[in-house]
Amino acid sequence: MTAPDTALDGERLRTQLASPNGPYAAVEVVDSTGSTNADLREAAARGAADLTVRIAGEQTAGAGRHSRTWTSPAGCGVYLSVLLRPAGVPVRNLSSIALVAGLAVLDVAREAGVSAHLKWPNDVLVGNAEAEGKCAGILSEMVPEADPAHPAVVLGIGVNVHPVPDVAPGPGALPATSLDEHGARVTGRTDVAITLLRALADRERRWRVSSGDIDDAGMHSEYRMHCRTLGEPVEVTLPDGAVLSGRAGDVDPIGQLLVDSADGTRHTVVAGDVVHLRRRT
Repeated sequence: MTAPDTALDGERLRTQLASPNGPYAAVEVVDSTGSTNADLREAAARGAADLTVRIAGEQTAGAGRHSRTWTSPAGCGVYLSVLLRPAGVPVRNLSSIALVAGLAVLDVAREAGVSAHLKWPNDVLVGNAEAEGKCAGILSEMVPEADPAHPAVVLGIGVNVHPVPDVAPGPGALPATSLDEHGARVTGRTDVAITLLRALADRERRWRVSSGDIDDAGMHSEYRMHCRTLGEPVEVTLPDGAVLSGRAGDVDPIGQLLVDSADGTRHTVVAGDVVHLRRRT
């Protein structure tokens, strides 16, 4: 395994990714911050432009779903957030951007020669079905200060490029892992960040012009093909704390999970914490 690289090349990231050479309005690179998502939520309230990127060498207060901590030590991963102001995408469709981001991470893994899969709604898994680990997490958040008529969302992505020490398993007992641990042929974090942001820009553009409908964007069948959750017996903890058990039957065109319970009822899950019961220990 490659030793963690300790510096991101900010000049290279800005030159290749920021306007006028790249697809992003601005690319901000910092050595350390509490949370890139929190930084961009504040920037959005101050009027930051659509497609502003914030990348950090480390996060000291990174957060995932339900305020869980995302461990983001220096030199180990790519931790970034993108501010999106997608005019024409209805609010109810905005959450599907997390699925689009998952596909962009798969693009990165494929480029690095690593086989990866998706866990609905926001995890990227590496390894076989019997011994999987989580190598990436995604968190999309509405910006409450945004004009309701022109919603904004902050999309955060964390990818473990090198091994991350001393991380407790998450829901479903999935251990943390990294691209490097699975034989990635590209392990420079600057290279990974550039590949990820280029893939995301292409997929987000298609998502945006399709009003957040991943079927119209040509990514619905692709997501289903790579989603480990589908077909699995699952337990879903809903935002109100209720627990839904059943089999994950499908994902709809705006990214909602469809769960079939034992009595034959199909439930639509907009948001929730999913555990793959077959793999829980």
